Amino acid sequence: MRILVAEDECSLADVISKRLKREGYAVDTVYDGEAAYDFLEGTEYDIALLDIMMPKMDGLEVLGRYRASGGSAPVIFITAKDALSDRVDGLDAGADDYIIKPFSFDELLARIRSVLRRACGGMKSNILRVEDLTLDTSSGIVKRGGRTIELSGKEYALLKYMMSNADMILSRDAILSHVWDYSYEGQSNMVDVYIRYLRKKIDGFNERPLIHTFRGRGYMIGGRIG
Repeated sequence: MRILVAEDECSLADVISKRLKREGYAVDTVYDGEAAYDFLEGTEYDIALLDIMMPKMDGLEVLGRYRASGGSAPVIFITAKDALSDRVDGLDAGADDYIIKPFSFDELLARIRSVLRRACGGMKSNILRVEDLTLDTSSGIVKRGGRTIELSGKEYALLKYMMSNADMILSRDAILSHVWDYSYEGQSNMVDVYIRYLRKKIDGFNERPLIHTFRGRGYMIGGRIG
């Protein structure tokens, strides 16, 4: 999952971004409203965290312009303004949630998970499931057939994205844009490399493969093909 963090308090923005990356998210960080709008317009994000009081363009204007242009990514406002009227203004502008500074990182994670569940069609459970493969988005535990599978942060992020879009063919570009951020400067075949890592861990001990390759089109996770 790829997240935009737009916060003019640089130290807070950097802390949030580092913590989110540790949780397996791909994160882009900006410090003013104009940059936030440019990033939202140019990138397909799964969710954005917007501070309201930003220089050059405040969060309300950023979101208003983004929604007016057809942008649909979920947005959580992060702000020190806690009056009821401020919260109402934020939600009326098109925000999906609102969190008041100071806040705990665990609360922020819970709100992100909640908004993402709603964005994925109202999924109520924290468990993603494909056949006998499960991923608990709260604990980060992945199991197949009752066997716990240990994954690196990037492997987990890739699997979570694929399971959130199960039975859909995902192009390499789509995977790269959702699982890696703009700071990535690695090999062009990194998606293929991590798919191989996942295959070894997810399908290596099972006769029934769940990860499928569609040559020239991309990858899919799902049940039996054909």
